[in-house]
Amino acid sequence: MKKYTIIFLILFSTISIGQLSAQRPGGGMGNRQNKEKVDAMKIGFLTDYLDLTSDEAKVFWPVYNKYQDETDQLRKTRRKNILNDQPNFDSLSDAELEKIVDSEIAFRQNELDIQKKYHPQFKKVLPMNKVAKLYRAEEEFKKKLLEMIREKKQERNKKMFQN
Repeated sequence: MKKYTIIFLILFSTISIGQLSAQRPGGGMGNRQNKEKVDAMKIGFLTDYLDLTSDEAKVFWPVYNKYQDETDQLRKTRRKNILNDQPNFDSLSDAELEKIVDSEIAFRQNELDIQKKYHPQFKKVLPMNKVAKLYRAEEEFKKKLLEMIREKKQERNKKMFQN
């Protein structure tokens, strides 16, 4: 059964990434529909990776969704700041560079603070081995998602140069 779940997730992920890349000219993931597809892929990936039972899933997902909402909001604010201010580091003063670096450190600290806030809640709803796997699973999902995006981008570039 688990074998079929993994095959389904891989197939679903491949199809979804293809659709994500095709929807925008740049192939990026900027709109709401793409985010929903990535979120669905992540739910499937985490559920499988953590081997959640239905009882665990019922109590885990509400907590995880709150955690994800907070981290998404933090990252959204960061992206907005980055897009509004894309500096050329060579042309900035030390004071300006220090402000940028301090802002990045503050972002990372805020991200860590959110994780520390939710860690005890995760421990209440999951066994410790699954909490540990959760953090690894998030990193693995990011790697796999970036790999799929990179592959789709290469395919798109190949097609573009063949035409």
